[in-house]
Amino acid sequence: MAQNNNETKIKQENPSSGNTNKRSRVFLIILIVMLIAGTWFGVTKYIHGQHHEQTDDAQIEANISPVIPRVAGYIREVRVKDNQMVAKGDTLIILDDRDLALRVQQAEAALATAKSNYTAAEANTDASRANITSTHSGIATIDAQIESAKVNVWRATQDYDRYSNLVKDHSITQQQYEQALAAKQNTEHQLQVLKQQKNQVAQQTRAVASQSNATSSQISIAGSIIKQREVDVADAKLNLSYSVIVAPEAGRVSKVNVQDGQFLQPGQAVFSIVLDQTVWVVANFKETQFEKMRIGQKVTVNADAFPGHVFDASLSSFSPATGSRFALLPPDNASGNFVKVVQRLPVKIDFVNPVDTLLKQLRPGMNVNVDVHLD
Repeated sequence: MAQNNNETKIKQENPSSGNTNKRSRVFLIILIVMLIAGTWFGVTKYIHGQHHEQTDDAQIEANISPVIPRVAGYIREVRVKDNQMVAKGDTLIILDDRDLALRVQQAEAALATAKSNYTAAEANTDASRANITSTHSGIATIDAQIESAKVNVWRATQDYDRYSNLVKDHSITQQQYEQALAAKQNTEHQLQVLKQQKNQVAQQTRAVASQSNATSSQISIAGSIIKQREVDVADAKLNLSYSVIVAPEAGRVSKVNVQDGQFLQPGQAVFSIVLDQTVWVVANFKETQFEKMRIGQKVTVNADAFPGHVFDASLSSFSPATGSRFALLPPDNASGNFVKVVQRLPVKIDFVNPVDTLLKQLRPGMNVNVDVHLD
């Protein structure tokens, strides 16, 4: 009894010792639970890291087509507004086309002139050919006259020879002899004149032939000019058609930064159209993550805009170079002090579930988290 009373007195004197023991046991239990939870979390993350590669340096991409005028001009009408959906071929901007229409008329007038010159060259060629035919006929006529003149000369020479013998015997008068001599000289002179005329006609024939060749070449030149003028007309009409700027593809218009009356230059980017077709992901993985990544591996994508929703995707291709190689000023490690920096390589990831309704709500530039399944 005395011992029990002593123990009771000790407990009454130190009542906090029991509470301390209880707190110690609770702390120990919490520590053990935390260690188990931490170990489980670490092991889970380690196992996951052996079969997955992740990055949050990823964005949604899509085809974006800039609207660029091909001809200069003042805007007459803007037919689209910011964020408007357009179909392929829809009219976006209409330029003032009065000066372009005048150029079409000018080109058509030049074409008409070229055709008139071609017709005139053909007429001149036909006339030259007719002159050649006429001169050939004239040469044939002169040849016949020369043959006739030769016969006359032969006959007059024969008469002259006979009268020369007769005048010596005084069988004829001197007057008859002189008439025979005059006839002989007249026929010889006529023959000489005909030969000279033939030479002149032959020279004219050569000149007409040269002129015909020249006019024939003028036809070829006129034909070439017609083709050139036809090209000018086609070019003027093509430029006139460019005064109406249409949508190259279906999509959504970006912010429209132009107004009526504004002057546009050829090649000036006016605004853009985000094509209403397909979106994909470009993820920038560290170069240390590429050891087990392969084309065709399964990818899960989580968009910041739709937390909790998983998009199914597939790794489709790797960039041929790191992103720094395509920078405006690529780094040159051979100059200055070298500091090793882990590079990132862009990877293209395509969505594989076309029936996912949220795909149409993804916009280029949105941030996403990418998880590549390495198995």
